[in-house]
Amino acid sequence: MSQHIDLKSYDNSWYEPGRSFLWRAAWMLVGLPLFRSPLLPSSRFRAILLRTFGACVGEGVVIHSEVVVKYPWHLRIGDHCWIGERAWIDNLTTVTLGNNVCLSQDVYICTGNHDWRDPYFGLMVAPVTLSNSAWAGARSVVLPGVILDEGAVAGAGSVVSKSIPSWQIYAGNPAMFVRNRTIREQPVRNGVLEEVAG
Repeated sequence: MSQHIDLKSYDNSWYEPGRSFLWRAAWMLVGLPLFRSPLLPSSRFRAILLRTFGACVGEGVVIHSEVVVKYPWHLRIGDHCWIGERAWIDNLTTVTLGNNVCLSQDVYICTGNHDWRDPYFGLMVAPVTLSNSAWAGARSVVLPGVILDEGAVAGAGSVVSKSIPSWQIYAGNPAMFVRNRTIREQPVRNGVLEEVAG
């Protein structure tokens, strides 16, 4: 049986970005360059920019430089979240971060993919949610439709294609269960665990 891919017939006309062309252009040409700039040391200003372009951003959010957000109007960030340098939130549709969520450096949140079975490479989109206290480790990739439940962790460099249950740690490619996440009663002080220091 002959098989072929015909990219010239690709059609994503069904997809609605959620804002007008001019609004999207304003974000891409003005908002995003300001938002990403390493010369801008203020998370507060970055949060204001996101809100101006339609994001819901909670209190005490820390956003480092060189972060990319495709469409702010599809972004929901809870209180006291951290977003590390060069994180890329590629949100063709909704990305939701609960409270106290950490996206470490170079995390890629992907809400769009192509159907590899489709000869026209059809676009597919699905939301991504990181629930309260979830953590996506440095350079991890979180794919469309994934939910990191409360307290879930995606280890550094992992590729997460399936949802992670509450308070579990997954790592690897594809990300697999490693262990349960147990929160210590004693916090880390000055970068040294108490029993290590003692």
